[in-house]
Amino acid sequence: MTMRKLTVLVFAALLAAAGPVHAKIALSPLFSDNMVLQQRTSAPVWGQASPGARVKLSASWDDKKYSTRADDQGRWRIDVATPAAGGPYRITISDGDALVLENVLVGEVWLCSGQSNMEMPFIGWGKPNDWEREIAEADHPSIRLLHVEHTTAARPQRELTVRNGGWDVCSPASIPAFSATAYFFGRELAETLGVPVGLIHSSWGGTDIEPWIDGDYLRRIPEFAAKVDEVLATESGVKVSPHSCTALYNAMIAPLVPYGIRGAIWYQGENNVSRAWQYRDLFPLLITSWRQLWGTDFPFYFVQLTAFKQRLSEPGESEWAELREAQAHTLAVENTGMAVIIDKGHPTDIHPKDKQTVGKRLALLARARTYGEEIPCSGPMYRSHRISGHEIVLAFDAADGGLKTADGGPLEGFAVAGYDHRFHWAEARIEGDCVVVGSPQVAFPIAVRYGWADNPNCNLCNGAGLPASPFRTDDWKGCTRKD
Repeated sequence: MTMRKLTVLVFAALLAAAGPVHAKIALSPLFSDNMVLQQRTSAPVWGQASPGARVKLSASWDDKKYSTRADDQGRWRIDVATPAAGGPYRITISDGDALVLENVLVGEVWLCSGQSNMEMPFIGWGKPNDWEREIAEADHPSIRLLHVEHTTAARPQRELTVRNGGWDVCSPASIPAFSATAYFFGRELAETLGVPVGLIHSSWGGTDIEPWIDGDYLRRIPEFAAKVDEVLATESGVKVSPHSCTALYNAMIAPLVPYGIRGAIWYQGENNVSRAWQYRDLFPLLITSWRQLWGTDFPFYFVQLTAFKQRLSEPGESEWAELREAQAHTLAVENTGMAVIIDKGHPTDIHPKDKQTVGKRLALLARARTYGEEIPCSGPMYRSHRISGHEIVLAFDAADGGLKTADGGPLEGFAVAGYDHRFHWAEARIEGDCVVVGSPQVAFPIAVRYGWADNPNCNLCNGAGLPASPFRTDDWKGCTRKD
């Protein structure tokens, strides 16, 4: 063997041992065939390459060429200017070897999160109303689905675990295990706006709100600081419970940041009903922390808890009512909205089947407040009251089309109390955009409650048929710290 041949063989062996000259581009499953990018924005696209590698990106909707260099850990990010809704398009990303994403749409992207009523699928334990027909008719190629798998972590993660490795086109084959609430919300938007819709579903049944909050924010509430530190101290390889503070944020929300989204919908609270006083702090904190992490005050629409448990014959205290009140208080956070579904509950099923109405009422909020349609999107909301002799006059916002009862009968669900703080069922009547209440048993009424029960019998709505949110004018009991 000549010296030249020996040198060539040695050089070839060294190259083989060193591996490829550059690593193939690696992307989060957020970026896959069939994905939806948020329209008319600067949409972040990120991934891994060899440290220092030049990464180039182009999209078929225009002639722009993007380029960046991976950092010393191989991480890179390119912010892509997206057009108005449309597609399908192709995105090409290369560091020498091209990676092509096909069938990409540009439209409206929404994050859908919470516990079991958000997670509830069309098959298995879920089965919303008319589930077989709904599955058969779920042929919507302009709707795309990304299903985040149940995962926990002690610290915020970059990697995301999703079902089927990426985005799915909405079809009778892909919808059965997806969130019914998210689907009905997305379907309503796609049909009314006429644009592609991307739904990122990240929820886990039976979970409190605390696991969904970033630890850096959650520790600002003193009673949770030690719990967050305990999770952070978890040794590598040790499984973290989904009930642990920040564990779900770390694994199921953090890897989504900063993917371009229009907004978020949220359906959770059942697990926190015994701690409504905490929810008043935790829920606004979750919204604020997510927005700050994304760097935008995106719309956040949520579902108020519905009716549940057996109906009582007399007015009384209610943890479920307190949690609903805590949710309503969160409307003080800017750019939020609450879908009231007090009329859609069930006394023995904590997972009511009418998810079509839930999705539609969430979509009404988005259509009116995010997309500017001039449509009613909320039922009557208590605004103020005045005492007039032996009666109390209640004023309401969102009385679109006037106040009425959902069943055409007398008003139900109102109770009044006097100075003894004992509530009695009230006689109530509608006068314009006001409701006047009183009781022969209360000579001098000073407080009113409406729908204040786990499973109230209440029927006030507006002309659009949207139900009034339960409320109280007093703060005598409940929502106090329960150490």
